[in-house]
Amino acid sequence: MELSIECQKRDTSANPRALRREGQIPAVLYGHDGDASVSLVVEQREAERLVRYADVNNTLINVSVPEMPWNGQALLREVQTHPWKGKIYHLSFFSISSQSSVDVVVGINYTGTARGVKDEGGTLDIMVSELAIRCAPDVIPESLDIDVSH
Repeated sequence: MELSIECQKRDTSANPRALRREGQIPAVLYGHDGDASVSLVVEQREAERLVRYADVNNTLINVSVPEMPWNGQALLREVQTHPWKGKIYHLSFFSISSQSSVDVVVGINYTGTARGVKDEGGTLDIMVSELAIRCAPDVIPESLDIDVSH
């Protein structure tokens, strides 16, 4: 599924609390121009939809900012939320258009039946459920399948 979001540039002097009261979520885009970053705002409903369908550090998102010459793909790097209300406070996007490789975290799916489980009635203890990998931005896997039959 392809996700996209439209952002607006944000004045750095704007109060984040006031923005949230107006239905806008503060955000930042970095990695598009070396070490420079851009302050953005996103409509609250769009941000909630994005967070519902995107995985942090795993899903490519088409980010467009009308006031900038830059439009491209980015990873959702961080989602800051209220500790108990669950409301979104801040989003961080990392541009991957200029990157040859990115570090992402992918889930692991264990397939098959282990010999000890099948032959001796044991149990399979899963100690690792996700793995940090480095890959090209256009081939980020949704998950890794590991066969435990042997």
